[in-house]
Amino acid sequence: MAAVDEFLGKVLVVDDDEVIRQLIAVNLTLEGFQVETALDGQDCLDRVPDVRPDVITLDVMMPRLDGWTTAARLRGGDGTGHIRIVLITARAQEEDKRRGMEIGVDAYLTKPFDPAELIQVVRDLAPKKD
Repeated sequence: MAAVDEFLGKVLVVDDDEVIRQLIAVNLTLEGFQVETALDGQDCLDRVPDVRPDVITLDVMMPRLDGWTTAARLRGGDGTGHIRIVLITARAQEEDKRRGMEIGVDAYLTKPFDPAELIQVVRDLAPKKD
């Protein structure tokens, strides 16, 4: 396993579907990211202070706190506005994409997604290591 300083960055994967959550986590881990997971938006907000992620992949349709609300709270929060956010959702309507962009998310992927595309998006958003 790579040393911590060799990781490409920290990613918090948030999805209420365990299979999707693990698929994303495994793919990003294999690419060299340090990955943590959260079960829903509230779990995400609770974990962010400890995890301190560079990028968050965020499902939209979740119990307790949906992805829209979670992304908006991250954007408006003290110390979380800089975190890069990738919405990953089955909601593919233009109005949904527009809503994501208005909130200030950095990328929007629709399910089913190509794992290679997700990896590239996260790589592009993660801080560049010198």
